[in-house]
Amino acid sequence: MASSISTKPFLGASSSDGSSFGSLQSSSRLCAPCLQLPARRSQPKRLEIQASGSTYGTYFRVTTFGESHGGGVGCVIDGCPPRVPLSEADMQVDLDRRRPGQSRITTPRKETDTCRIASGIADGITTGSPIKVEVPNTDQRGNDYSEMSLAYRPSHADATYDFKYGVRSVQGGGRSSARETIGRVAAGAVAKKILKQYSGTEIIAYVSQVHKVVLPEDLVDYETVTPDQIENNIVRCPNPAYAEKMIAAIDDVRVRGDSVGGVVTCIVRNVPRGLGSPVFDKLEAELAKALMSLPATKGFEFGSGFAGTFMTGSEHNDEFYMERNGRIRTKTNRSGGIQGGISNGEIINMRIGFKPTSTISRKQNTVTRDKHETELIARGRHDPCVVPRGLSLIPRTFCPSYFHSI
Repeated sequence: MASSISTKPFLGASSSDGSSFGSLQSSSRLCAPCLQLPARRSQPKRLEIQASGSTYGTYFRVTTFGESHGGGVGCVIDGCPPRVPLSEADMQVDLDRRRPGQSRITTPRKETDTCRIASGIADGITTGSPIKVEVPNTDQRGNDYSEMSLAYRPSHADATYDFKYGVRSVQGGGRSSARETIGRVAAGAVAKKILKQYSGTEIIAYVSQVHKVVLPEDLVDYETVTPDQIENNIVRCPNPAYAEKMIAAIDDVRVRGDSVGGVVTCIVRNVPRGLGSPVFDKLEAELAKALMSLPATKGFEFGSGFAGTFMTGSEHNDEFYMERNGRIRTKTNRSGGIQGGISNGEIINMRIGFKPTSTISRKQNTVTRDKHETELIARGRHDPCVVPRGLSLIPRTFCPSYFHSI
C-alpha cells in the first residue's frame, strides 16, 4: 500500500505541536527555484494517511480488489487490446494451480476459485474496454481468528497495517492475504495469452529450494524443461528425487505446527531484444517491483545474482559470438538475459525467495493492541510452505510487467 497525503485528520491522530509529523503550517513558503507561493495564515492541519497501491502497470493496467474473508476477490484489467479470444476457461487453468487445498503440503482451506468475467467480453472476444473478473469466497471461517483480534501475529502484516492506518482486517489478513493474488493470476492469464499470440514468449517457473533442500542448478536444462515435468509432483520440482526431499521437509514442519520457506526459479524463453529502458525503467527493476510485491517474498536475484559478487570481471562477463545465421549470442548467461536494464535476447532467469509462513500454530511471544505482552497460538488454515502455490504467481505477475517494458 502506498500513501498519499491530504489535510484531513487520520484515524488515531493525536494532538501535536508545530514540530511534530502530524502538523504542517500551510503558511510555509516553498523555496524551490521559480516556485514561490503566497503565504497565508491558517490553522495547522493534520495529515491523513490513505491506503492506495492496488493498481500496477501503464499500458496494461491491473487493479486487484477484495479481502480474504470478504465477499470475494478479483481484478479490473485496463489496456487489453480488442479482438483477443478470451473466456473464463483461459483464466481457470491458472487459478486452479494456485487454488488452496490441493494437497497435504498446502492450506486445507477449500475454495473452488471459480472466476466470472463481468465485463469487457462480447461473443468470446475482448472489446478493448476494461475487463472485470470476480471470484467469490466460499469457505471463510472468521472464528479461527478470535485470538488475533487483539494479539499481533509475529512477522505478519496485520501489525504494520494497524500501526499505520489504525484499523485492520483481522479475519484472514484482509489485503495482505495471499487471496489478493487471485486477481493477479487472472490478469496474468490474459497477458500470457497476448504474449503467446504476438511474440511466442514462454514463461516457466519451478521450485528450486525448500528450506535446506536445494536443487542444483545444473540438474535443470533451461532450454528443454517442460511444464509437465514441473507439474509431475505436488511440490512442483522438475527433479523427482529432490521433489521427494522437499515434500519430506514440508511434512516435517507441518506436523509440528511450523512452517518453512524456499525459492522459486523462473525462466523466460523466446524473449525479444530491447525490452526495458535505461535508468529508472530498467527491465530488472520493473520485474523486481512486481515480483517483490507478492506476499511473503524476501529476496530476488537475476542471472548470477549475489554469487556474481565472488567472481572477477573476466569470470563473470558473458562473451559474445556469432551464430552461422548471423545472430549475435552470448556463450554464457550470467547476466540473466538482461544487460543495462534491456533484454539481450537470451533466456531471462531469476530466483524469488519466500519466507516461512508467519501464521503458525506453535506458541509465540507477542503483544496486544493495548500494549500488553502475551502468548499466541494461532489457529486457522495456513500453508506450511507457500512456495508450491507461490510458484503459480510468478509467471502471471511477470506478464503485466512485460507490457510496461516494451
